[in-house]
Amino acid sequence: MTQTDFKKLGLAVIETELEAVNTLKSRIDDNFARACELMLDCEGRIVVTGMGKSGHIGGKIAATLASTGSPAFFVHPGEASHGDLGMITAKDVVIALSNSGNTAEILTIVPIIKRLGVPLISMTGGPDSPLAAEATINLNVSVEKEACPLGLAPTSSTTVALVMGDALAVALLEARGFTEEDFALSHPGGSLGRRLLLHVSDIMHTGKDTPRIAPEASISEALLEMSSKGMGMTAIIDNDDKVLGIYTDGDLRRTLDSNIDLQQTRIEQVMTRNCKTVDTHDLAAEVLKLMEDHKINGALVTDADNRLVGALNMHDLLRAGVM
Repeated sequence: MTQTDFKKLGLAVIETELEAVNTLKSRIDDNFARACELMLDCEGRIVVTGMGKSGHIGGKIAATLASTGSPAFFVHPGEASHGDLGMITAKDVVIALSNSGNTAEILTIVPIIKRLGVPLISMTGGPDSPLAAEATINLNVSVEKEACPLGLAPTSSTTVALVMGDALAVALLEARGFTEEDFALSHPGGSLGRRLLLHVSDIMHTGKDTPRIAPEASISEALLEMSSKGMGMTAIIDNDDKVLGIYTDGDLRRTLDSNIDLQQTRIEQVMTRNCKTVDTHDLAAEVLKLMEDHKINGALVTDADNRLVGALNMHDLLRAGVM
């Protein structure tokens, strides 16, 4: 086979699955809305189950639900009939995935689910199947054909089931008023969590580590302060710790180009006034955008009275994993 042949085969798969996903538009109907209502009103957990490839998709759906504000977990149907069924309580809602609607392992546990009075939402490719008939609500995820040329490997059918699961999860997310901060709370270890949860107060330099100098100090003295604190800048403050300005490595380059006497010139004569400052409660991600937008490498942290309380730079954001 040539590279062209491989490309054609890949495109054919994508086209087949796109057509399958497009059929879902007409299936976002009253059944879909009722399924959302059942899950929204659930006082327990949303329990997702499925066998084989449907099980893998079910695991992903459960994870998506859980991370978007709808507590959920996956139960393997084979293990359920050997003890794990005890994980399901009367306050839960069950979502069962089966392309055929005839999966023996799922049908085996359906009577117990019904005996508990637990609402059962089925996602099947067989609207007239035994599972669909026993379900409280059935969501039709049938496909005309699989992307596999043999018509055997679950491809289009698993894609459609996954998309339907995403539709449920996002609809619930909106209904719950789920926010970016809520999302970050369930992802504290990832870069997203760091971006959405990390505040300036978590990473800024404070106390003696904050570079600062009086306005009457010479440029040379300011350079010594910048070098000792290693932040590439220093704040210029008055006797009440109020920020008058900032002096940075960039300001130093401009000073050297002007042939100014570093020993005699007061820092207030060359500092940048009206500098950008941030608050301790600002998100680190917001500060990163501020620095990028204004092409600066650091910022001073001030309180409501413009008093210096800390400082941070790009290296701090990098070390914190915000960048």
